[in-house]
Amino acid sequence: MATAFVSWPSAPLTESLVKRALSNLPVSIITSLPSIHECSRLLQWSTYDAIDHDLTHRNPDNVLSSSYTIRKALIRKHYLARCIQSYLTKHLDSILKDTVPRTWDLEISYADELDEMWSDQLWDLGNEIDDSSQWWILKPGMADRGMGIRLFNSKDSLYRIFEEFEEYSEDEDQTNDTSVIISQLRHFVIQEYIPSPILLDPNERPHSVSALSPPENLQGHKFHLRAYFVASGALQLFMYDHVLALFAAVPYISPTKRRDVDDAAFGDIDLTPHLTNTSLQIDRGEEGVRLLDELSGCHILSGDDTNRGALFTSEDIENIKVQMCSVLAETFKAALEMPVHFQPLPNAFELYGVDFLVSHDPTGLGSSGNSRVFQVKLLEINSEPAIELTGRRLHRVLEDLFVAIEQVAVLPFFGQEVGCVSSMKVPRHLRMCLDTKVRGSGGW
Repeated sequence: MATAFVSWPSAPLTESLVKRALSNLPVSIITSLPSIHECSRLLQWSTYDAIDHDLTHRNPDNVLSSSYTIRKALIRKHYLARCIQSYLTKHLDSILKDTVPRTWDLEISYADELDEMWSDQLWDLGNEIDDSSQWWILKPGMADRGMGIRLFNSKDSLYRIFEEFEEYSEDEDQTNDTSVIISQLRHFVIQEYIPSPILLDPNERPHSVSALSPPENLQGHKFHLRAYFVASGALQLFMYDHVLALFAAVPYISPTKRRDVDDAAFGDIDLTPHLTNTSLQIDRGEEGVRLLDELSGCHILSGDDTNRGALFTSEDIENIKVQMCSVLAETFKAALEMPVHFQPLPNAFELYGVDFLVSHDPTGLGSSGNSRVFQVKLLEINSEPAIELTGRRLHRVLEDLFVAIEQVAVLPFFGQEVGCVSSMKVPRHLRMCLDTKVRGSGGW
């Protein structure tokens, strides 16, 4: 009989969704790993640390696991930056050159180390900072849930940010603080700040009888998109069609329009209009979480006065989804060219929460001539996404996601053993983005 090892000690919602997805299969669910000889086939649908990865490698025909063992090229920001930079040197026409913010990675333990970096690995960045009024965003390479994110527009402000991290202590009372300890992380990335995000009002209900009046009573909030992707085997990639829109708590204001310029110059900038991570907005509950599809018909509140107030359409949403699918397919192709840090296995699958930002260029011209009003930008890829922050209202969306994972990744492996045919039909809420088994590539 087939056996499923399910263990999510820090994510009870994920564990319940996994068990629910497996409820219609004739599998025995266990909470501790058995000997492979005790079961004909074993599914390890568990957190990365609970999986016996050696067992996965030694028994490719009888063990299926819910995580690839080696995937740093995707889930660590500094590795992802290097992966994409390496790929772009070989593929000059790749869509990643326009859909991933320019990124520099650095390893630093003390603020004083910046002085040497400006004349070495950060030489190009330093020249851009000196010669432009552009803003930049600093992110730790391995921290999550919005920790350590800062905005800056000068070398001095970046230096002060790292000084702040040096002085930060875990023992201090830092309620709701996003500081990190620089000596414990060391790896950071610096990305160009995307200055023109699409803005919508999360409180607008365009199809409601009590909809807000357009558009003077609406306030534009920045948001990012959280899309769920399922990688299966070696390698197929699927995107779940129910994309989340996660909004900042307060209306957006561009850092270039701040009045307290002196404070901003020293890195002391209010991040609330810019941070869209739901883990930093626990007190708001589900207020800042919408489905992307629910935003059809909302008024666009970004752009200049001549085009502000146009409607965000279902065609716009579909175009954005197609872009997301293409961008991540290309990103996985880049990772496949870095086998030291990404090795897909035929007997493994994995769920990723992928964050995108959408820039808004009303002219549709774009700096690269891509003729898009809305341009998707890849921010980061997260393993074991924190789905519990989605909220109760959209719980059914999560249930359908895990059922789709079971159908597309688990059933083809078990096949006739659980009374199923081996051929796989893509569930209706998934779209295939990449299939390396077909002509070596995929995408849209």
